[in-house]
Amino acid sequence: MSEITTVIFDIGGVLVDYNEINFFKQFGYDDAMCERLVRASMRSSAWKEYDLGNLSDDEIVDLFIRNDPEIREDLIRCFQNHHGIVSRREQAIPWILRMKEKGMRVLILSNYSHRALLDCWADMDFLAEVDGGVMSFKDHVIKPYPEIYELILKRYGLKPEECVFIDDTEANLEVPRKMGMKTIHYRSSEQAHEDLERITD
Repeated sequence: MSEITTVIFDIGGVLVDYNEINFFKQFGYDDAMCERLVRASMRSSAWKEYDLGNLSDDEIVDLFIRNDPEIREDLIRCFQNHHGIVSRREQAIPWILRMKEKGMRVLILSNYSHRALLDCWADMDFLAEVDGGVMSFKDHVIKPYPEIYELILKRYGLKPEECVFIDDTEANLEVPRKMGMKTIHYRSSEQAHEDLERITD
């Protein structure tokens, strides 16, 4: 009998596809320009400001522009709307419902921005099936720092040893593992599903 009572999912790269290069391709840019835009924004240290929720959209885009002033107008154009940054995975809802059938509480724990949530709402339909969770922009804490994991444990009265956390970034698993949670590094859908079934049996 599993000792696990709660399954905690990351969102990007686990329940939805995170579209980095393809987000910019929808604007008609070639591969080289897409790479340049990604480096100035999503792969820069400024990106975490979206997830922390402490700055306005304009302030964050200004940080991107500082990284590459020559593409100022392109950055402004692309980040008027975040539609396309993520796309739904058909297996997300069945996976969540499978865990609930096994008697698990299902939560989400994600670095996520308010803007992406609003603009990609149609791809986030699985949120109606979960029992709650923590999105970084609401509480101004992000992975991999301990505060975000401590928050979800406190908020839902969880014991670490009764939780399993799934994330596609290995660095985000180190702190919850040290806290006593079971962890799954999402590398493929098949692998993660098999690992979670085994842990929750």
